[in-house]
Amino acid sequence: MHDQSLLLGLGFDGSDGHIRITKGENFRLFGGSKETHGVMQEKAIKFNERLRKKGKQLDEINQEEFYEIAHKVGLKRGGRINEPNKKIQEKGKQKRNP
Repeated sequence: MHDQSLLLGLGFDGSDGHIRITKGENFRLFGGSKETHGVMQEKAIKFNERLRKKGKQLDEINQEEFYEIAHKVGLKRGGRINEPNKKIQEKGKQKRNP
């Protein structure tokens, strides 16, 4: 068996009873609400598109290239995807500040 680098996406906001799993080239995504899982899919696909434009595989890029691509597709260090979390945060603010 040979090692392969993968992007791993984990969503923890799924409460509708669905188990979402997506396997793709260079990535595995697990969980999340329908919206969060969709955002993870979109960003993983965009990441792969940028890799293809560079003519490289995930295993062939260095840490600097990885973070450059991740930043361009909207991934953040530490892992959170912005869009769904931002909406959840705004909802929480509205409840606290009537």
